[in-house]
Amino acid sequence: MQQFIYDEVLILCMKSLVAYYSRTNITEKLAKSIASRTDSDIEEIIPHVNYQGKLGYARAGKHAIQEKIIDIDALKYDPEDYDIVYLGAPVWASKAASPLISYIKQNEGKFKNVIFFSTAGSGGFESTFEQMEKYTNVKPEATLALTTKEVKKDLFEDKMTDFINQE
Repeated sequence: MQQFIYDEVLILCMKSLVAYYSRTNITEKLAKSIASRTDSDIEEIIPHVNYQGKLGYARAGKHAIQEKIIDIDALKYDPEDYDIVYLGAPVWASKAASPLISYIKQNEGKFKNVIFFSTAGSGGFESTFEQMEKYTNVKPEATLALTTKEVKKDLFEDKMTDFINQE
């Protein structure tokens, strides 16, 4: 944590990381918006499993239901080096996408404070956030749930402002 003193007032700057997985670039759009508004480093989670196309979509749902841990690419950032980590993924079968759960498992015990965000066609957010909390073993400081439509059409400004301000 960086400290600055202005006019005898101590200001603490928390170091933050946005770690996310996105199959269709919807969650990526949200992750990039959060990172730019919070001046966070950003880490894209890249799986070694192909989740593209119809077969990939079916595989994604199956892996989510099984809570399957998969291999992911090497990471650029260590979440232990951050005061807060934003964790985001799409909802798959009312669960967090397997690449995010794999990232959390790979970094078990390294999360000090977390904030969750998720995207979905319609719902499943509550169970997704419960699963993320179970795997991180840390209660989130805040959560943000947005539908695909809200993100695609840029209809999330008010929710984003409230989300950023509730940290």
